[in-house]
Amino acid sequence: MIDHLDHLVLTTFDEAACVDFYTRVLGMQLERFVGGTPPVERLALRFGQQKINLHVRGREFEPKAHLPVPGALDLCFLASLPLAQVIARLQAQQWPIVEGPVLRTGATCKIRSVYVRDPDLNLIEISEPA
Repeated sequence: MIDHLDHLVLTTFDEAACVDFYTRVLGMQLERFVGGTPPVERLALRFGQQKINLHVRGREFEPKAHLPVPGALDLCFLASLPLAQVIARLQAQQWPIVEGPVLRTGATCKIRSVYVRDPDLNLIEISEPA
């Protein structure tokens, strides 16, 4: 019945720091769109054929998760670059690696990953097929 993930919603304390991390460090594209009821301008971070919609803590859009809190996500992204280039980019941006590279089990195959934390302390895993 389900084919793939279209988008997810990330709740942040600091919208500017969040946008900076996902665009500057991870290379996602900032997108502005109008949505919701009533329609309001929103921000999203686009990558591949998916996106992350942003909610700011205390200013979430309805409907929303039951307990939307910053720092509760544990996300794994497959990189479009070799992991060595991902590590070099993180180092160039002076973004600390929490763990890795390490071998893990992904959805379709073994993966090699590094872990970082975003500004809200969500755990972000960046991987390549092993």
